Amino acid sequence: MSDGKVDEKTARLNLFILFLAHATVGAQLGLYFVISGLAGQWLSENKCFSTLPITMIIIGCMISAPILARVTEKFNRKVSFFLGILGGFLGCIICIIGLLNQSFLLLLIGSIFHGLYMAAQAFYRFAAVDTIRETYRAHAISFVMIGGLFAAIIGPQTAKYTVYYFSEIPFTGSYLAAIIMNIIGVLLFLFFKAPKKTIATKQNSYSGIKFSLLTDNKILTAIICAMIAYSSMNLVMTSTPLAVLGCGYTSSDAANIVTAHALSMYLPSFFTGFLISKYGVKLVMSAGVFLLTAAGAFGFLSPELGNFYADLIFLGVGWNFLFIGSTFLLTYSSKEEDKNFIQGINDFCVFGTVAIASLASGFILNCSGTSPSAGWGLVNLAMIPFITFAAILIWFLRISPPKT
Repeated sequence: MSDGKVDEKTARLNLFILFLAHATVGAQLGLYFVISGLAGQWLSENKCFSTLPITMIIIGCMISAPILARVTEKFNRKVSFFLGILGGFLGCIICIIGLLNQSFLLLLIGSIFHGLYMAAQAFYRFAAVDTIRETYRAHAISFVMIGGLFAAIIGPQTAKYTVYYFSEIPFTGSYLAAIIMNIIGVLLFLFFKAPKKTIATKQNSYSGIKFSLLTDNKILTAIICAMIAYSSMNLVMTSTPLAVLGCGYTSSDAANIVTAHALSMYLPSFFTGFLISKYGVKLVMSAGVFLLTAAGAFGFLSPELGNFYADLIFLGVGWNFLFIGSTFLLTYSSKEEDKNFIQGINDFCVFGTVAIASLASGFILNCSGTSPSAGWGLVNLAMIPFITFAAILIWFLRISPPKT
């Protein structure tokens, strides 16, 4: 274990806390993606802007990511995580007030605060490798991401059973449930032990940022592929509840499909780390590209429930392979003293493209096709050029075999 790291026992405790946090605090992200578009459709006069609350979550995340990276640089991960929980809590309060007052604007403002929470949660996977030996980093990332498997069930299913808990004002019960998730997060991170910063990290300053790092082929490929993985997934997932309802199915069907999708996002994490260690990150990322392409193909088929499930399941597994692969490649290629800057830039870029994708998703679905099913096909078509670009980058990627 390198200098500045905590001891092995504390490292294992931190990893377990991150796993639990991803499972519980992280569940609210799935909840937001189920209800935000529907709440936007309920409050917005122009249905083309139904997914704007989701876009505001992503914009809030994009803005918060580099800020939280600097907070981590100045203080530690623990402070950043508590700030994220505060953002989630305040966002829920503001959204509830917006629903009570039929205010679309307040719903958007609350969603921006949810972006602060989302940015902090995105750093859980990076925190997983802070205290772990290099040879186990892929496994550590996968272990924390496995927490998302439980979040995949808890989040959408919580939305399913709470969305109409207060029948006169839908979605209020879901935001109250998210508040409880944030309270659980406070209790968990009280026991989190942030590692001491190394001398190299202390000396690193944002006044002397080395943007030349972004010209490194491996770092640039990792960032761009993470952008494509997350934005492609978000483009399709954001429209899913609206498309499912638009094709004549129920909100329960939408929640179940999102649950299946979220499970497929995190279930492969049980073995993604092993696959990276055994076969290399390049092959795993290539598999992710193939599966995302397969997901797009199902989007062109008739809008039956089975095809919705197949589309979203392939989408989730493809995201897992490409995104976790990109995350590993980024940590593999970054020096200790540069990691906070690189991670902040990475998430800023990732969620910047995701913000565009989430807004485009609503426009493509509701305002481009002649029907919800036609719009759904166009949404799936829109991600194909970007996936193709990721495939080209991975083809030219040169990386030494992982250490064993």
